[in-house]
Amino acid sequence: MLSRLINFLKACWRPSSDAHVHSGSEAAGRQDGLLWYKDSGQHLIGDFSMAVVQANNLLEDQSQIESGSLSLLDSGPFGTFVGIYDGHGGPETSRYINDHLFQNLKRFSAEQNAMSVDVIRKAFQATEEGFLSVVAKQWPMNPQMAAVGSCCLVGIVCDGTLYIANLGDSRAVMGRLVKATGEVLAIQLSTEHNASIESIRQELHSMHPDDSQIVVLKHNVWRVKGLIQVSRSIGDLYLKKAEYNKEPLYAKFRLREPFDRPILSSEPSILVHELEPHDQFLIFASDGLWEHLSNQEAVDIVQNGTRNGSARRLVKAALQEAAKKREMRYSDLKKIDRGVRRHFHDDITVVVLFLDSSLVSRASSLRGPTLSVRGGGFNGPAAKTLAPCGSAVATGLGAS
Repeated sequence: MLSRLINFLKACWRPSSDAHVHSGSEAAGRQDGLLWYKDSGQHLIGDFSMAVVQANNLLEDQSQIESGSLSLLDSGPFGTFVGIYDGHGGPETSRYINDHLFQNLKRFSAEQNAMSVDVIRKAFQATEEGFLSVVAKQWPMNPQMAAVGSCCLVGIVCDGTLYIANLGDSRAVMGRLVKATGEVLAIQLSTEHNASIESIRQELHSMHPDDSQIVVLKHNVWRVKGLIQVSRSIGDLYLKKAEYNKEPLYAKFRLREPFDRPILSSEPSILVHELEPHDQFLIFASDGLWEHLSNQEAVDIVQNGTRNGSARRLVKAALQEAAKKREMRYSDLKKIDRGVRRHFHDDITVVVLFLDSSLVSRASSLRGPTLSVRGGGFNGPAAKTLAPCGSAVATGLGAS
């Protein structure tokens, strides 16, 4: 009886086809089994490529590219926004961020009539507070929402300035041309918050000097309180507010000892960089990619191929490495269904953003229709597969 029920549930969540699935518009991307991709598109200051491969029963990675106005005001500022949201414990937090973070950013940008570190911090804070209100409302019916969270990586290019904001262990890497040699070097731009990194463990110990168990080595993996690898996130309220670390939350998430200040943080690390002509492209990806590829390997894959399909090539290279580690063929790995696939690799999301230096230099004068694309074609909480939902809007951005 149980096996019959499991088979029925698997059938309900199976992708509609293993062949290419085309949406009504090429702008919305394509699907090949558990892989969704948009090989080429245009943002305000160059081209982009995007790909997502699902491993979990429900896709926990969410992502978006928004290009055009970064404000609720018609007067700008204008630019390109990239968001990679790697959920854990479920998809609810990453979906919430996908629906609210960019809108919060536009609201604060309109208030200040500019893009700034302060605008980004306020947008992250408002998104965290918004999700907290969702958890508070759902606590009586669905207390496990308190144990759902998400990493959050954001890149913003505006008026020749690049902003990178990060919570958790997704990563942004730049490909930078060395004119003297012609090489393109990988430069990591994001600060990661994962207990496997010694400096993060030191940071946690310094913030919690009275707690000898703030980080615990469990099954050869460093975890905060023995529960979670990342030290910063949106959500994960069970480790931020003591009132959610109690029954009826599952016992595996509950701490024995009370805590009086947040264990995890929602404060992003933010980098600001003035773009230069030798800054060629940016790779934004969830940790599912970086688990299998080094920064330089990823940059080499982008640099040595055409722009078209670069994100898909990165995903394929990571999957080939995942198959190799398990001593299996890539073609066999592709046949494994979601859920089971998670034992071989994580959900992987990649956005490659190419930077046209001639457009970067006059970015403040650029205008154009809005571009809005969501990874996987995901466009709402009811979506069960990677099938594109037509969430892309017009391309063809240009100068006014």
